[in-house]
Amino acid sequence: MSFPPPILEYCTKHPTTATGRHCTRCGRPACNQCLTQVDVGSHCVDCIKSARPPARERIRFWNASQPLLITRAIIAINVCLYLWVTTGTTVLTSIGAINNRELNMALSQYFIDNGEWYRLISSGFLHYGILHVGMNMFLLWQLGQLLEPALDRGRFILLYFAAMLGGAVGALLLSPNALTGGASGAVFGLMAAAAVGLQQRGVNPMKTGIGATLVLNLLITFTIPGISVGGHLGGALMGAAVGYAMLEPRWTRTAPWITWAAPLVGMAASVFFIAVFL
Repeated sequence: MSFPPPILEYCTKHPTTATGRHCTRCGRPACNQCLTQVDVGSHCVDCIKSARPPARERIRFWNASQPLLITRAIIAINVCLYLWVTTGTTVLTSIGAINNRELNMALSQYFIDNGEWYRLISSGFLHYGILHVGMNMFLLWQLGQLLEPALDRGRFILLYFAAMLGGAVGALLLSPNALTGGASGAVFGLMAAAAVGLQQRGVNPMKTGIGATLVLNLLITFTIPGISVGGHLGGALMGAAVGYAMLEPRWTRTAPWITWAAPLVGMAASVFFIAVFL
């Protein structure tokens, strides 16, 4: 007794590849290369693609899974710029030899008087040495874990830059002729804001790691030479003032828009003060 030859099926995507397998969702023949194991059976490429959520929903899911996106981005920018600065060349100036990229980014009253206002921001991303950038980024990471989820990304970055500009005002007031750089002003602002936020919630910040860290860093500021006292104090004062408005507990908040307006007012006031009084 003879039997008819078996009917060969070929992969839908690869017509020359014989297969005995099928997609368990659509039933079309598919080779091993085109099938993906799922919880029940195997699905072909087209079924896998059609089962994916829309792009907007995937972006929303990814966004929700990145609670420290701004903190990570600021740290990455600082580290990348630090590495970029280290590849600069040495130039001779009236104050001695200096890296040309440090010279182009640093803050000083002389440069502001010459219209180089970008230095209010660029100086906040300039660091002098691996210890300088390492300590600032470590503190930023710790504070970002506390403040970014509490404020959300938009308000967190506004607080950061308000403190940075507050630090620039302090640096120009107390050491106008120095070449100032570093994220310390912004970081001190975040520390002060976190301390104020804890106080508003009935927690004594001096009994927490935030208070101890703030006091320790203030002691370092006043005892170690070469540190921008004005930058640290200016950032801390701005962070405390803006943080007071931004971190007020929601159950006592009467005007939610203040949480957005406060850092913007702080930044505008910093620029105005530099333009008019310095």
